[in-house]
Amino acid sequence: MLRPTFVSLLFGALSLFAEPGPLRFRITLDPSVATGTQTGRMLVFMTDRPQKVENIQAGFSPTGNWLAAMEITAMKPGQTVEFNPDLQAYPVALSKAPKGKLQFMALLDPDHSYAGKRQDEGDFYSDVLQLDIDPASTEPVALLLSKRQGPRGPKLEDTENIKLEEFESKLLTAFWGRPIHIRAGVVVPPGYGAAGNKKLYPTSYNIHGFGGTHAGAWRAGTQIVKDIEAKKRAEIVHVYLDASFSTGHHVFADSVNNGPWGKALTEEFIPYLEKKYRLVAKPYARFVTGHSSGGWTSFWLQVAYPSFFGGTWSTAPDSVDFRSFTGINATAGSTDNAYRRADGTPKNLVRNKGKELASIEEFVKQEEVQGPVGGQMASFDWVFSPKGPDGRPMQLFNRETGEQNSFVQKYWERYDIRLIMERNWATLGPLLAGKLHLFCGSEDTFHLEEAFIMSCDFLKSKGREDACLLVPGRDHGDLYRPHPELYPDGLAMRIDKEMWAAYQKGNAATPPAGKKKK
Repeated sequence: MLRPTFVSLLFGALSLFAEPGPLRFRITLDPSVATGTQTGRMLVFMTDRPQKVENIQAGFSPTGNWLAAMEITAMKPGQTVEFNPDLQAYPVALSKAPKGKLQFMALLDPDHSYAGKRQDEGDFYSDVLQLDIDPASTEPVALLLSKRQGPRGPKLEDTENIKLEEFESKLLTAFWGRPIHIRAGVVVPPGYGAAGNKKLYPTSYNIHGFGGTHAGAWRAGTQIVKDIEAKKRAEIVHVYLDASFSTGHHVFADSVNNGPWGKALTEEFIPYLEKKYRLVAKPYARFVTGHSSGGWTSFWLQVAYPSFFGGTWSTAPDSVDFRSFTGINATAGSTDNAYRRADGTPKNLVRNKGKELASIEEFVKQEEVQGPVGGQMASFDWVFSPKGPDGRPMQLFNRETGEQNSFVQKYWERYDIRLIMERNWATLGPLLAGKLHLFCGSEDTFHLEEAFIMSCDFLKSKGREDACLLVPGRDHGDLYRPHPELYPDGLAMRIDKEMWAAYQKGNAATPPAGKKKK
């Protein structure tokens, strides 16, 4: 699973206030943490929480936090910027927020990645300042960018059983005109590197959700190796692919905006891995899996390359039927408003245990302030949309009004997985037989079960009742937790066992080299 044009502003001694207001900020870049002139997006966070917090971030729920932003084109160490928090703000101009005891934090995002990953390595940020705000005061709030975010998560370096791969793609490099790498973490079974071991292995390609990276290999790899040693898992090589990009999650789909990621994966990267890691270079030994945006990716790869992969285990996939694109009917000809139902009530996007947390409009407009590139909704446009006259992807819907663009709707059809299967079932049906294994919670946090059910109804109509499993009561975050009847050891272990069974079946049905199948 998530933009207005950049506002170019020059800073110095000049005030940038559009007009006098009761709440302004004076933000200084501490020379102790920065060298050289900095550019990027300046964000100011505000919360009215009574308890002191150590950090303020934008989240799925907009309640209780405010956010303002502006573009920085040149800021030198030691320089102070005058910041008007009403130029771009969410949910309202910060000057309209309640007065009293408030907390503030500033962040400078040099690479415009905040919308996609939240606070990230290289970001400059301040301590959280708690103040009693006097509505009559005109004194700016002073914030010092005195810290810089270091690396997050595990250190990505080779271990005995986990290997880092960074492969320059000729296809993607040619598209972008600069070196583009495909990255992955490769988890090999215990004994893989033992002297004399010439064993070939099947492969599970795992794709993370939005905001993730291939670092999942280091988080999960140690336990995978232990499970294989304990005979709880089969000897499968697990490749954790990196689908993160400056534009968001590229989902390994060929795109006029992002480039030929699917082609690069299947024609360059996987063949490279198969040679280097003694992987079985056969369709019956190549499996894909992933959660959320990674769930969509794995389903997409199996449908787009049905003869290349031997099965997908896709969990809580982003909308796989555009008749319900996170609750929006985004099919060609639809006049459905992205933000509101026909009766005018808002469409909800984020929920938790029955509680509504954020509407589509709230989610999108918060993302607009966070940054023009890399957010979840912007990420979909970068993959699915045609290129606009300005060279940027066209938006499916107007970010202010929610009105959809009919031309973009039609273009999106080439990524509507259910529609693709329906239109090409005569050829796709036989190639996908036994290869689709789809899972989703009945109460998905982002309402993704709606599109899941629609797509699965189509598969059922074609006799593929066993392709889908809607897990009662589960949501986006707890789907993998052990289920007493469906997967008592957890969904990951069920997937692993089913992949191994599919590999054994395919291997048994494949005659040895030089012999023909009877």
